Amino acid sequence: MPSPLPQLWLLPLDGSSSAVLSLQEEQWCAALPEALQPRYRSSRSQLRQCVADVLGCGPEQVALQSPPAQPPRLNDAQGYVSISHSGDRLLLAWSPAPIGVDLERSDRPLQAELLAQRFFPPPEVEALMGLPLAQRAGRVLESWVRKEAAIKWRGSSLASDLRHWCWNHAQQELIHLEQGWKPDCAVHLRDGWCCAAVGDGVLSAQWR
Repeated sequence: MPSPLPQLWLLPLDGSSSAVLSLQEEQWCAALPEALQPRYRSSRSQLRQCVADVLGCGPEQVALQSPPAQPPRLNDAQGYVSISHSGDRLLLAWSPAPIGVDLERSDRPLQAELLAQRFFPPPEVEALMGLPLAQRAGRVLESWVRKEAAIKWRGSSLASDLRHWCWNHAQQELIHLEQGWKPDCAVHLRDGWCCAAVGDGVLSAQWR
C-alpha cells in the first residue's frame, strides 16, 4: 500500500536516468527539439521511477500521461503527481490527493518591489512594503513559489489566477481571494533551492 502522505523528491536534472519511458513518451521525446530532449527524458523517467517506488511496481506499470508542456497525470487509482524544474534541479511530488509543486534558486536575483506591484494583490504588496528592504526579495520569492504550486494544484494558469492568490505571512496562510480556498502550503529550503508544495497533507510530506 502506498503511503497516505505526500512524497517529495529534489533530484538532479541531468538526462542520465535509465528508467523506462512508455512508447508514447519516447515518441513525444523524439519530436522535441534536440536541446529539449534530455530534460524531457530525465524528468519523465525519474518521475516514473519515483512513483513506482511509492506504489511498489515497475516504472513501466505507472499509468502516466505526460505530454510535453502539459502537467503530468496519473490515473485516479495511482494518485496525483506534480513536477517543477529549474536550472539543473527537478522537484517531483506524488500524493493521494491533488498536489502542486514549484522550485527556484533561493539566491535568485529579483526586482522584488516591481514583481510584487505587478503581480501580487494589494494587501500583500502593502505588507511587503512595510518590511526592511533586505527582507523583501526573500519574501517575494517564497510567495511566488507558493502561488505557482497552488496554480498547479488547481490546474489553472498564471495568467488567469496569479493575482488572486495572496500569501499572508503573519498568519502563515495562502488564500484565493475570489474563491476562498485555503490549501495546505509548505516551503522548504534544501541545498540552495526554495521548494514549495500545495495540497492536502503537504505539511507532513515525506522527503525521499
